[in-house]
Amino acid sequence: MEKLERKKEVDILFDTYSESHQNPSNELIHWVCVPLIVFSLLGMIWAIPFPHLAFLGKYNGFVNWASFVIAFSGYYYYRLSPVLSYLMILLIFAAAAIIVQLEKWELAGGPALWLVCAVIFVLSWIGQFIGHKIEGKKPSFLQDVKFLLIGPIWLLHFICIKMGLKY
Repeated sequence: MEKLERKKEVDILFDTYSESHQNPSNELIHWVCVPLIVFSLLGMIWAIPFPHLAFLGKYNGFVNWASFVIAFSGYYYYRLSPVLSYLMILLIFAAAAIIVQLEKWELAGGPALWLVCAVIFVLSWIGQFIGHKIEGKKPSFLQDVKFLLIGPIWLLHFICIKMGLKY
């Protein structure tokens, strides 16, 4: 007799999230907009001035408000799926590298980091709502705010499946 496996919490969340992401156009829009929203939110939080803390010594400047968001989300993702949390951390490192380049551009006379990220955020958010209009279903986060965190790893889980990687 086969042993029935209980569904993992992450799979239950993915099933619920998937209910409002069935239309191929909406899914495609999410593949573009979700990563851009994550990037832009990280950048806007990164841009919030962080106090100089003496105990950080030479590490002042390496810790900012985004550090706390990264730690919280990393822990949340780890509880759901260690593999997906590791993949998210790699993507966050890539996003951080781009954010640092945007900071350098700002110092060289380019637009403010927060402004670049705000524009990306607004355009991506509009894209998501267009996707849900096409879908004909409200975004999952209107049901539960935690679905704002689920979107990025929902996309990553498809990559894991494609690669044959157990998440």
